[in-house]
Amino acid sequence: MSQQVPRLGGLSGRAHGVLAASSLPRRVPRRARRPRRVAMLSVHTSPLHQPGTGDAGGMNVYIVELARQLAARDVEVEIFTRATTGDLPPSVELAPGVLVRHIDAGPYEGLAKEELPAQLCAFTHGVMQAWAGHRADHYDLVHSHYWLSGHVGWLASERWGVPLVHTMHTMAKVKNAALAGGDTPEPPARVIGETQIVRAADRLIANTAEEAEELVRYYLAAPASTAVVYPGVNLSRFRPADGRAAARARLDLPQHALIPLFAGRIQPLKAPDILLRAVAALVRDDPALRRRLLVPVVGGPSGSGLAKPEGLQKLAARLGIADLVRFRPPVGQEQLADWYRAASVLVMPSYSESFGLVAVEAQACGTPVVAAAVGGLPVAVQDGVSGYLVPGHDPADYARALRRFVDDETRAERMGAAAARHAQGFGWEATAATTVEVYADALQERRGHLRSLHG
Repeated sequence: MSQQVPRLGGLSGRAHGVLAASSLPRRVPRRARRPRRVAMLSVHTSPLHQPGTGDAGGMNVYIVELARQLAARDVEVEIFTRATTGDLPPSVELAPGVLVRHIDAGPYEGLAKEELPAQLCAFTHGVMQAWAGHRADHYDLVHSHYWLSGHVGWLASERWGVPLVHTMHTMAKVKNAALAGGDTPEPPARVIGETQIVRAADRLIANTAEEAEELVRYYLAAPASTAVVYPGVNLSRFRPADGRAAARARLDLPQHALIPLFAGRIQPLKAPDILLRAVAALVRDDPALRRRLLVPVVGGPSGSGLAKPEGLQKLAARLGIADLVRFRPPVGQEQLADWYRAASVLVMPSYSESFGLVAVEAQACGTPVVAAAVGGLPVAVQDGVSGYLVPGHDPADYARALRRFVDDETRAERMGAAAARHAQGFGWEATAATTVEVYADALQERRGHLRSLHG
Protein backbone atom coordinates (compact mmCIF):
# COMPACT_ATOMS: atom_id res chain seq x y z
CA MET A 1 0.00 0.00 0.00
CA SER A 2 1.37 3.42 -0.89
CA GLN A 3 2.19 5.80 1.95
CA GLN A 4 0.88 9.35 1.78
CA VAL A 5 0.31 12.20 4.18
CA PRO A 6 -3.41 12.81 4.69
CA ARG A 7 -4.09 16.51 4.32
CA LEU A 8 -7.07 18.60 5.23
CA GLY A 9 -7.98 22.11 4.21
CA GLY A 10 -7.65 25.20 6.36
CA LEU A 11 -4.03 24.96 7.46
CA SER A 12 -2.35 27.04 4.76
CA GLY A 13 -0.42 24.10 3.40
CA ARG A 14 0.44 22.48 6.73
CA ALA A 15 -0.43 18.81 7.05
CA HIS A 16 -3.15 18.51 9.68
CA GLY A 17 -2.64 14.78 10.05
CA VAL A 18 0.82 13.26 9.68
CA LEU A 19 2.85 10.55 11.31
CA ALA A 20 6.00 10.98 13.30
CA ALA A 21 9.63 10.52 12.42
CA SER A 22 10.53 8.63 9.24
CA SER A 23 7.28 6.74 8.68
CA LEU A 24 4.28 8.30 7.00
CA PRO A 25 0.72 7.13 7.60
CA ARG A 26 -1.11 4.74 5.40
CA ARG A 27 -3.87 6.54 3.58
CA VAL A 28 -7.16 5.33 5.02
CA PRO A 29 -8.89 3.28 2.27
CA ARG A 30 -12.27 4.63 1.22
CA ARG A 31 -13.86 1.37 2.20
CA ALA A 32 -12.49 1.58 5.75
CA ARG A 33 -15.39 1.64 8.19
CA ARG A 34 -15.62 4.54 10.58
CA PRO A 35 -16.60 3.68 14.16
CA ARG A 36 -20.25 3.94 15.08
CA ARG A 37 -19.62 4.42 18.78
CA VAL A 38 -16.47 5.34 20.71
CA ALA A 39 -15.82 4.82 24.42
CA MET A 40 -13.80 7.85 25.51
CA LEU A 41 -12.02 7.65 28.87
CA SER A 42 -11.12 10.59 31.11
CA VAL A 43 -10.46 9.23 34.58
CA HIS A 44 -9.00 12.13 36.50
CA THR A 45 -10.97 15.09 35.24
CA SER A 46 -14.53 15.44 34.02
CA PRO A 47 -15.39 17.20 30.77
CA LEU A 48 -18.17 18.87 32.77
CA HIS A 49 -15.71 20.62 35.10
CA GLN A 50 -14.78 24.28 34.70
CA PRO A 51 -11.36 24.60 32.96
CA GLY A 52 -8.85 26.41 35.14
CA THR A 53 -10.03 24.79 38.38
CA GLY A 54 -8.24 21.89 40.06
CA ASP A 55 -6.92 19.53 37.39
CA ALA A 56 -9.31 20.79 34.72
CA GLY A 57 -7.63 22.53 31.81
CA GLY A 58 -6.93 22.18 28.14
CA MET A 59 -7.62 18.45 28.16
CA ASN A 60 -11.20 19.10 29.29
CA VAL A 61 -11.72 21.51 26.42
CA TYR A 62 -10.11 19.03 24.02
CA ILE A 63 -12.41 16.16 25.03
CA VAL A 64 -15.60 18.24 24.96
CA GLU A 65 -14.94 19.86 21.59
CA LEU A 66 -13.65 16.68 19.95
CA ALA A 67 -16.64 14.67 21.21
CA ARG A 68 -19.10 17.29 19.90
CA GLN A 69 -17.48 17.31 16.49
CA LEU A 70 -17.31 13.51 16.31
CA ALA A 71 -21.02 13.34 17.09
CA ALA A 72 -21.66 15.86 14.31
CA ARG A 73 -20.00 13.29 12.04
CA ASP A 74 -22.37 10.56 13.22
CA VAL A 75 -19.83 8.97 15.57
CA GLU A 76 -21.53 8.55 18.96
CA VAL A 77 -19.29 9.19 21.97
CA GLU A 78 -19.68 7.94 25.54
CA ILE A 79 -17.25 9.63 27.93
CA PHE A 80 -16.42 7.73 31.12
CA THR A 81 -15.17 9.88 34.00
CA ARG A 82 -14.87 9.55 37.77
CA ALA A 83 -17.79 10.79 39.88
CA THR A 84 -16.60 13.58 42.20
CA THR A 85 -19.85 14.23 44.09
CA GLY A 86 -22.49 11.85 45.36
CA ASP A 87 -25.43 13.63 43.75
CA LEU A 88 -24.30 13.20 40.14
CA PRO A 89 -26.66 11.23 37.89
CA PRO A 90 -25.19 8.05 36.36
CA SER A 91 -25.15 9.71 32.94
CA VAL A 92 -25.57 13.20 31.47
CA GLU A 93 -26.12 14.16 27.84
CA LEU A 94 -23.41 16.70 27.05
CA ALA A 95 -24.69 17.20 23.50
CA PRO A 96 -26.70 15.18 20.99
CA GLY A 97 -24.71 12.01 20.48
CA VAL A 98 -22.38 12.68 23.44
CA LEU A 99 -23.06 10.98 26.78
CA VAL A 100 -21.00 11.47 29.97
CA ARG A 101 -21.04 8.44 32.29
CA HIS A 102 -20.08 8.96 35.95
CA ILE A 103 -18.20 6.04 37.51
CA ASP A 104 -17.94 5.56 41.28
CA ALA A 105 -14.27 5.00 42.08
CA GLY A 106 -12.97 6.05 45.47
CA PRO A 107 -14.16 8.90 47.70
CA TYR A 108 -16.00 11.64 45.85
CA GLU A 109 -13.94 14.52 47.20
CA GLY A 110 -10.46 15.10 48.57
CA LEU A 111 -8.75 12.60 46.28
CA ALA A 112 -5.59 13.99 44.67
CA LYS A 113 -4.61 12.97 41.15
CA GLU A 114 -1.57 11.20 42.59
CA GLU A 115 -3.91 8.91 44.57
CA LEU A 116 -5.98 7.86 41.58
CA PRO A 117 -3.87 4.87 40.44
CA ALA A 118 -5.22 2.98 43.45
CA GLN A 119 -8.75 3.53 42.12
CA LEU A 120 -8.18 2.28 38.57
CA CYS A 121 -9.51 -1.20 39.36
CA ALA A 122 -12.76 0.28 40.70
CA PHE A 123 -13.03 2.58 37.70
CA THR A 124 -12.43 -0.29 35.27
CA HIS A 125 -15.09 -2.33 37.04
CA GLY A 126 -17.58 0.51 36.54
CA VAL A 127 -16.74 0.74 32.84
CA MET A 128 -17.22 -3.01 32.47
CA GLN A 129 -20.55 -2.84 34.27
CA ALA A 130 -21.77 -0.20 31.81
CA TRP A 131 -20.61 -2.34 28.87
CA ALA A 132 -22.28 -5.46 30.27
CA GLY A 133 -25.68 -3.86 29.75
CA HIS A 134 -25.15 -3.71 25.98
CA ARG A 135 -24.40 -6.01 23.08
CA ALA A 136 -20.83 -7.29 23.05
CA ASP A 137 -20.02 -5.10 20.03
CA HIS A 138 -21.53 -1.90 21.50
CA TYR A 139 -18.24 0.00 21.28
CA ASP A 140 -16.12 -0.07 18.14
CA LEU A 141 -13.08 1.65 19.61
CA VAL A 142 -11.60 3.02 22.84
CA HIS A 143 -9.99 6.48 22.96
CA SER A 144 -8.23 7.16 26.26
CA HIS A 145 -6.86 10.51 27.43
CA TYR A 146 -3.88 10.83 29.83
CA TRP A 147 -1.98 7.87 31.22
CA LEU A 148 -4.45 6.97 33.98
CA SER A 149 -7.20 6.50 31.42
CA GLY A 150 -4.80 4.60 29.19
CA HIS A 151 -4.58 1.73 31.65
CA VAL A 152 -8.35 1.39 31.80
CA GLY A 153 -8.46 1.64 28.02
CA TRP A 154 -5.82 -1.05 27.67
CA LEU A 155 -7.95 -3.57 29.58
CA ALA A 156 -11.20 -2.49 27.88
CA SER A 157 -9.61 -2.80 24.45
CA GLU A 158 -8.46 -6.35 25.13
CA ARG A 159 -11.73 -7.37 26.76
CA TRP A 160 -13.88 -5.97 23.95
CA GLY A 161 -11.57 -6.89 21.10
CA VAL A 162 -11.45 -3.33 19.71
CA PRO A 163 -8.59 -0.92 18.95
CA LEU A 164 -7.13 1.37 21.59
CA VAL A 165 -6.31 4.94 20.52
CA HIS A 166 -4.49 6.96 23.18
CA THR A 167 -3.69 10.66 23.56
CA MET A 168 -1.03 11.43 26.18
CA HIS A 169 -1.68 15.20 26.52
CA THR A 170 1.40 15.39 28.76
CA MET A 171 4.27 12.97 29.36
CA ALA A 172 6.21 12.38 32.57
CA LYS A 173 9.64 12.17 30.92
CA VAL A 174 9.07 15.40 29.00
CA LYS A 175 7.82 17.26 32.07
CA ASN A 176 10.70 16.02 34.21
CA ALA A 177 13.21 17.09 31.56
CA ALA A 178 11.94 20.70 31.79
CA LEU A 179 10.91 20.94 35.43
CA ALA A 180 10.07 24.38 36.81
CA GLY A 181 11.80 25.52 39.97
CA GLY A 182 9.84 24.35 43.01
CA ASP A 183 7.78 21.89 40.99
CA THR A 184 7.45 18.20 41.89
CA PRO A 185 8.86 15.57 39.50
CA GLU A 186 6.47 13.03 38.04
CA PRO A 187 6.86 9.66 39.82
CA PRO A 188 8.52 6.56 38.31
CA ALA A 189 5.17 4.74 38.42
CA ARG A 190 3.80 7.16 35.83
CA VAL A 191 6.81 6.65 33.57
CA ILE A 192 6.31 2.88 33.72
CA GLY A 193 2.58 3.26 33.13
CA GLU A 194 3.09 5.47 30.09
CA THR A 195 5.63 3.05 28.64
CA GLN A 196 3.13 0.20 28.95
CA ILE A 197 0.39 2.22 27.24
CA VAL A 198 2.66 3.11 24.33
CA ARG A 199 3.27 -0.59 23.76
CA ALA A 200 -0.42 -1.51 24.09
CA ALA A 201 -2.06 1.19 21.97
CA ASP A 202 -3.02 0.56 18.35
CA ARG A 203 -2.57 4.27 17.66
CA LEU A 204 -1.06 7.17 19.58
CA ILE A 205 -2.28 10.68 18.83
CA ALA A 206 0.23 13.48 19.37
CA ASN A 207 -0.60 17.17 19.23
CA THR A 208 2.48 18.13 17.21
CA ALA A 209 5.32 16.54 15.26
CA GLU A 210 7.64 17.40 18.16
CA GLU A 211 5.43 15.49 20.59
CA ALA A 212 5.37 12.53 18.19
CA GLU A 213 9.16 12.58 18.09
CA GLU A 214 9.24 12.69 21.91
CA LEU A 215 7.03 9.59 22.01
CA VAL A 216 9.51 7.82 19.76
CA ARG A 217 12.61 9.13 21.56
CA TYR A 218 11.52 8.78 25.18
CA TYR A 219 9.10 5.83 24.95
CA LEU A 220 10.21 3.93 21.82
CA ALA A 221 6.80 4.39 20.20
CA ALA A 222 6.43 2.89 16.72
CA PRO A 223 6.54 5.84 14.29
CA ALA A 224 4.03 4.20 11.95
CA SER A 225 1.47 4.06 14.77
CA THR A 226 1.97 7.64 15.95
CA ALA A 227 -0.34 10.19 14.34
CA VAL A 228 -0.12 13.96 14.63
CA VAL A 229 -3.48 15.70 14.95
CA TYR A 230 -3.49 19.39 15.86
CA PRO A 231 -6.00 20.37 18.55
CA GLY A 232 -8.46 23.07 17.60
CA VAL A 233 -10.30 26.13 18.79
CA ASN A 234 -14.00 26.90 18.87
CA LEU A 235 -13.97 29.65 16.26
CA SER A 236 -17.61 30.56 16.85
CA ARG A 237 -16.90 31.29 20.53
CA PHE A 238 -13.37 32.65 20.32
CA ARG A 239 -13.44 35.48 17.77
CA PRO A 240 -12.67 39.21 17.76
CA ALA A 241 -16.44 40.01 18.06
CA ASP A 242 -16.96 43.69 18.91
CA GLY A 243 -13.33 44.35 19.75
CA ARG A 244 -11.02 45.34 22.58
CA ALA A 245 -12.77 48.51 23.71
CA ALA A 246 -16.14 46.82 24.18
CA ALA A 247 -14.58 43.88 26.05
CA ARG A 248 -12.73 46.25 28.39
CA ALA A 249 -15.92 48.12 29.08
CA ARG A 250 -17.71 44.90 29.99
CA LEU A 251 -14.89 43.85 32.31
CA ASP A 252 -14.46 47.34 33.83
CA LEU A 253 -10.88 47.64 32.59
CA PRO A 254 -9.15 50.92 31.66
CA GLN A 255 -9.41 51.61 27.95
CA HIS A 256 -5.86 52.83 27.34
CA ALA A 257 -3.87 50.52 29.59
CA LEU A 258 -1.28 48.02 28.43
CA ILE A 259 -2.77 44.74 29.62
CA PRO A 260 -0.61 41.60 29.54
CA LEU A 261 -2.89 38.71 30.52
CA PHE A 262 -2.15 35.35 32.14
CA ALA A 263 -4.98 32.83 31.83
CA GLY A 264 -4.68 29.27 33.10
CA ARG A 265 -3.96 27.11 36.07
CA ILE A 266 -1.69 28.71 38.66
CA GLN A 267 1.17 26.27 39.15
CA PRO A 268 4.95 26.30 38.60
CA LEU A 269 4.62 24.45 35.28
CA LYS A 270 2.62 27.36 33.80
CA ALA A 271 5.09 29.92 35.24
CA PRO A 272 2.83 32.92 35.91
CA ASP A 273 5.58 34.18 38.21
CA ILE A 274 7.72 34.94 35.15
CA LEU A 275 5.09 37.39 33.91
CA LEU A 276 5.04 39.15 37.29
CA ARG A 277 8.84 39.36 37.38
CA ALA A 278 8.89 40.70 33.82
CA VAL A 279 6.35 43.40 34.70
CA ALA A 280 8.36 44.32 37.80
CA ALA A 281 11.44 44.71 35.60
CA LEU A 282 9.51 46.97 33.19
CA VAL A 283 8.31 49.21 36.01
CA ARG A 284 11.73 49.29 37.63
CA ASP A 285 13.33 50.45 34.37
CA ASP A 286 10.52 52.90 33.52
CA PRO A 287 8.51 53.97 36.61
CA ALA A 288 6.11 55.96 34.42
CA LEU A 289 4.71 52.65 33.16
CA ARG A 290 3.04 52.09 36.51
CA ARG A 291 0.27 54.43 35.34
CA ARG A 292 -0.30 52.41 32.15
CA LEU A 293 0.05 48.77 33.20
CA LEU A 294 -2.60 46.34 34.43
CA VAL A 295 -1.91 42.62 34.80
CA PRO A 296 -4.92 40.27 35.11
CA VAL A 297 -4.26 36.72 36.31
CA VAL A 298 -7.33 34.61 35.50
CA GLY A 299 -7.25 31.09 36.96
CA GLY A 300 -6.97 29.05 40.12
CA PRO A 301 -4.24 27.09 41.93
CA SER A 302 -3.65 23.59 40.58
CA GLY A 303 -1.23 20.69 40.95
CA SER A 304 1.83 21.58 42.99
CA GLY A 305 0.53 25.15 43.10
CA LEU A 306 -2.05 24.01 45.65
CA ALA A 307 0.74 23.78 48.24
CA LYS A 308 1.06 27.58 48.16
CA PRO A 309 -2.32 28.86 46.94
CA GLU A 310 -1.45 32.48 47.75
CA GLY A 311 2.16 32.30 46.60
CA LEU A 312 1.61 34.45 43.51
CA GLN A 313 -0.15 37.19 45.47
CA LYS A 314 2.75 37.26 47.92
CA LEU A 315 5.23 37.43 45.07
CA ALA A 316 3.42 40.42 43.57
CA ALA A 317 3.66 42.16 46.95
CA ARG A 318 7.37 41.39 47.29
CA LEU A 319 8.00 42.70 43.77
CA GLY A 320 6.14 45.92 44.60
CA ILE A 321 3.49 45.47 41.88
CA ALA A 322 0.52 44.24 43.93
CA ASP A 323 -1.38 47.37 42.86
CA LEU A 324 -0.94 46.42 39.19
CA VAL A 325 -2.10 42.80 39.41
CA ARG A 326 -5.74 41.71 39.46
CA PHE A 327 -6.38 38.10 40.46
CA ARG A 328 -9.60 36.63 39.12
CA PRO A 329 -11.00 33.10 39.56
CA PRO A 330 -11.52 30.79 36.58
CA VAL A 331 -14.35 31.88 34.33
CA GLY A 332 -16.59 30.23 31.75
CA GLN A 333 -15.65 30.11 28.09
CA GLU A 334 -17.76 33.12 27.05
CA GLN A 335 -16.24 35.41 29.67
CA LEU A 336 -12.78 33.97 29.03
CA ALA A 337 -13.16 35.09 25.41
CA ASP A 338 -13.83 38.61 26.69
CA TRP A 339 -10.64 38.53 28.77
CA TYR A 340 -8.69 37.52 25.68
CA ARG A 341 -10.28 40.34 23.66
CA ALA A 342 -9.60 42.87 26.40
CA ALA A 343 -5.91 42.00 26.71
CA SER A 344 -3.16 43.75 24.80
CA VAL A 345 -1.21 40.51 24.75
CA LEU A 346 -1.49 37.03 26.30
CA VAL A 347 1.65 35.86 28.10
CA MET A 348 2.30 32.12 28.28
CA PRO A 349 5.74 31.42 29.81
CA SER A 350 5.11 27.69 30.45
CA TYR A 351 7.94 25.23 31.00
CA SER A 352 6.06 22.55 29.09
CA GLU A 353 3.00 22.59 26.81
CA SER A 354 1.90 19.69 24.63
CA PHE A 355 0.16 22.25 22.43
CA GLY A 356 -1.10 25.43 24.08
CA LEU A 357 -4.84 25.74 23.48
CA VAL A 358 -4.97 28.99 25.43
CA ALA A 359 -2.57 30.58 22.94
CA VAL A 360 -4.77 29.65 19.98
CA GLU A 361 -7.94 30.79 21.77
CA ALA A 362 -6.42 34.20 22.48
CA GLN A 363 -5.23 34.60 18.89
CA ALA A 364 -8.67 33.64 17.60
CA CYS A 365 -10.00 36.58 19.64
CA GLY A 366 -7.53 38.93 17.93
CA THR A 367 -4.89 39.05 20.68
CA PRO A 368 -1.18 38.41 20.06
CA VAL A 369 0.78 36.05 22.28
CA VAL A 370 4.17 36.14 23.99
CA ALA A 371 5.03 32.52 24.78
CA ALA A 372 7.86 30.23 25.69
CA ALA A 373 9.33 28.39 22.72
CA VAL A 374 8.49 24.99 24.19
CA GLY A 375 6.37 21.99 23.21
CA GLY A 376 3.59 22.82 20.79
CA LEU A 377 3.75 26.60 21.24
CA PRO A 378 5.96 27.10 18.14
CA VAL A 379 3.08 25.54 16.18
CA ALA A 380 0.36 27.46 17.99
CA VAL A 381 2.14 30.85 17.68
CA GLN A 382 3.56 32.21 14.43
CA ASP A 383 6.73 33.87 15.71
CA GLY A 384 7.07 37.51 14.68
CA VAL A 385 3.62 37.50 13.05
CA SER A 386 0.94 36.50 15.56
CA GLY A 387 3.20 36.94 18.59
CA TYR A 388 6.68 36.32 19.89
CA LEU A 389 8.34 33.10 21.02
CA VAL A 390 10.87 33.49 23.83
CA PRO A 391 13.68 30.95 24.23
CA GLY A 392 14.15 30.07 27.88
CA HIS A 393 12.49 31.51 30.96
CA ASP A 394 14.47 34.59 31.89
CA PRO A 395 11.99 37.30 32.99
CA ALA A 396 14.24 39.91 31.34
CA ASP A 397 13.57 38.32 27.95
CA TYR A 398 9.81 38.50 28.52
CA ALA A 399 10.18 42.11 29.65
CA ARG A 400 11.94 42.93 26.37
CA ALA A 401 9.15 41.24 24.40
CA LEU A 402 6.50 43.21 26.30
CA ARG A 403 8.51 46.41 25.82
CA ARG A 404 7.80 46.14 22.09
CA PHE A 405 4.11 46.66 22.84
CA VAL A 406 4.96 49.60 25.11
CA ASP A 407 7.10 51.34 22.49
CA ASP A 408 4.62 50.80 19.64
CA GLU A 409 1.02 51.27 20.72
CA THR A 410 -0.29 49.99 17.37
CA ARG A 411 1.63 46.70 17.55
CA ALA A 412 -1.06 44.88 19.55
CA GLU A 413 -3.71 45.80 16.97
CA ARG A 414 -1.55 44.85 13.97
CA MET A 415 -0.33 41.57 15.39
CA GLY A 416 -3.80 40.84 16.76
CA ALA A 417 -5.26 40.96 13.26
CA ALA A 418 -2.54 38.56 12.07
CA ALA A 419 -3.20 36.35 15.11
CA ALA A 420 -6.90 36.06 14.25
CA ARG A 421 -6.01 35.01 10.71
CA HIS A 422 -3.49 32.47 11.98
CA ALA A 423 -6.01 30.92 14.37
CA GLN A 424 -8.46 30.27 11.54
CA GLY A 425 -6.32 27.25 10.62
CA PHE A 426 -7.13 25.49 13.90
CA GLY A 427 -10.84 24.64 13.87
CA TRP A 428 -12.11 21.61 15.79
CA GLU A 429 -13.86 20.42 12.64
CA ALA A 430 -10.49 19.63 11.05
CA THR A 431 -9.28 17.99 14.28
CA ALA A 432 -12.29 15.69 14.36
CA ALA A 433 -12.03 14.86 10.66
CA THR A 434 -8.41 13.74 11.02
CA THR A 435 -9.18 11.87 14.24
CA VAL A 436 -11.87 9.90 12.41
CA GLU A 437 -9.22 8.95 9.83
CA VAL A 438 -6.98 7.69 12.64
CA TYR A 439 -9.89 5.68 14.07
CA ALA A 440 -10.72 4.16 10.68
CA ASP A 441 -7.08 3.27 10.06
CA ALA A 442 -6.85 1.54 13.46
CA LEU A 443 -10.05 -0.41 12.76
CA GLN A 444 -8.82 -1.41 9.30
CA GLU A 445 -5.52 -2.64 10.70
CA ARG A 446 -7.23 -4.54 13.50
CA ARG A 447 -9.53 -6.30 11.03
CA GLY A 448 -6.60 -7.12 8.77
CA HIS A 449 -4.75 -8.63 11.71
CA LEU A 450 -7.77 -10.75 12.65
CA ARG A 451 -8.11 -11.97 9.05
CA SER A 452 -4.47 -13.00 9.00
CA LEU A 453 -4.92 -14.96 12.24
CA HIS A 454 -7.91 -16.85 10.86
CA GLY A 455 -6.85 -17.01 7.24
